[in-house]
Amino acid sequence: METDSTQGGFDAPSEDEELGRMIRSTVESWSPRRGPDWPGVLIRIAGTAPPAWLVYSAASAVLVVILITAFLVGSAMHLGALGPQQVQLPGH
Repeated sequence: METDSTQGGFDAPSEDEELGRMIRSTVESWSPRRGPDWPGVLIRIAGTAPPAWLVYSAASAVLVVILITAFLVGSAMHLGALGPQQVQLPGH
């Protein structure tokens, strides 16, 4: 009579070992069909991208907003040359 420990013998592989062996054989036998299709990717991106004038206009507007915000925050917090300067008058 066989018990659980003797069923199939000691050399029978477990399910985890079989699964690992199957995954390793699949990974080792895989090879890419071809290299990356960079020209195709660039053409698809160029076809769906917004026009250059729109990108540059939006970037310029964002830059202006950032600069004005930085100026206002710097002035409010009295940072650097944007803050009020003390004037030393002689005789006072």
